Amino acid sequence: MIPVLILFGVLLGRWWRSSLAVAALGWPAVLVATDVMDVGAGLLGAAVLAVVNTGAGVLLHQGVRLAVRRLRAS
Repeated sequence: MIPVLILFGVLLGRWWRSSLAVAALGWPAVLVATDVMDVGAGLLGAAVLAVVNTGAGVLLHQGVRLAVRRLRAS
């Protein structure tokens, strides 16, 4: 599921604050809704990992965006 969160970050990296917030709240909700995890302390760790993985996708998006802007400016 890590690639799903990275792809989520890449696709919504322009709105990085919102995408990180949705990952922090949405991923644990998906895990609880699909009975993968119960509500508990482990869910906080899942939220942190979701933010880290989505953040990697956001950084990739922002890096490509910055590179494209620099190429267009030159």
